[in-house]
Amino acid sequence: MTSYYLLVGATSLLTIIGLVMVFSSSAVTEIAAGKSPFGAFAKQAQFVLIGLPVLLVATRVPVAWYKRLAWPALVASVALQLLIFTPLAKNVNGNTNWIDLGAFDVQPSEVAKLALALWLGAVLGRKQRLLGQWRHVLVPAVPVAVLVIGLVLAGHDLGTALVLMALVAGAFFVSGADGRLLALGAGSAAFVVGYVFILNQSGGDRLGRIMATYRECTDTLGECYQSLHGQWALGTGGLTGVGLGASREKWSYLPEAHNDFIFAVIGEELGLLGTLLVLGLFVIVGVATSRIVRRHPDPFVKITTAAIACWIVGQAFINIGVVIGLLPVIGVPLPLVSAGGSALIMTMAALGVLISFARTEPGAAEALAARGSVVRRSLAVVGRAARPRRRAR
Repeated sequence: MTSYYLLVGATSLLTIIGLVMVFSSSAVTEIAAGKSPFGAFAKQAQFVLIGLPVLLVATRVPVAWYKRLAWPALVASVALQLLIFTPLAKNVNGNTNWIDLGAFDVQPSEVAKLALALWLGAVLGRKQRLLGQWRHVLVPAVPVAVLVIGLVLAGHDLGTALVLMALVAGAFFVSGADGRLLALGAGSAAFVVGYVFILNQSGGDRLGRIMATYRECTDTLGECYQSLHGQWALGTGGLTGVGLGASREKWSYLPEAHNDFIFAVIGEELGLLGTLLVLGLFVIVGVATSRIVRRHPDPFVKITTAAIACWIVGQAFINIGVVIGLLPVIGVPLPLVSAGGSALIMTMAALGVLISFARTEPGAAEALAARGSVVRRSLAVVGRAARPRRRAR
């Protein structure tokens, strides 16, 4: 049951930390905008309350049902992603990967992450013995993966596309595909992203942000403004932080303080110890998923788990790398911690899938059954102890 408890514990703690830090990092700006200081927190809490039953249901769905859902989920996610080419599309910070449904917005690429992970697990798991042949690796997995990533890139969401590429790479790696094919795919993806979406980008500043990350900053109010303020927040926090709620950078100095750069506020208010706690929890998720990949006998579970792990843990490290200045500003949230609706709910759903897989590890079902017996026996003992004893005459 180690994988099960690690996933449940890490998911719970990260969600709680996210709620606390979203409130801490957004209250000041909400007040400045003339709103309630609890506005962003209340919205995040609503998304948690929506995601919690989704997670609980996902933990109880049998593995066989996930295999059956793989194709319908993929078709539905692609159809949802195609809506970015309709009048329902909404542009947020240069990315047209949002769908405006009136009362709320949906980011279809978040749905595509989980759907693609399940679909790759079903397809590659079924063909695992044939993956020594390139044609079985390429068809249909590669065209479908390219389609999904291409639709996301069409909305100019490079950050999400990079996370999807990591997801696909994890699935192919664990499936046992030829290393030469993986190297070829990585090279092709790097060329497309670098040439088409960075060097030849029109009306954007991705290349400028990249150069500002790896050279001396010359435009402190432009290209490197956000990175500088993120690092200043981390530096101010020191070992133990300035105290919860006492951040200075969140006073409208640091853009996206409650979203993409929430890790900087964690470092400022909770210090190095707080950031190490968050980093350690994502490491725990990685350890738990690696246990499932090693121990579970079902190829579908192995491949899907690897894909989801590369998505969640990879996205976390990308976000943290951006905040500490190792990577250029890309624009991906910190899973479970950053403010957001679609990302939070789908990440909780994906973790529910992983917990479901952990429940079916060898010996896990027996351990769960035994745990139930222990609980019943303990309650029986407590009940007997609570009964009044008759005095002997």
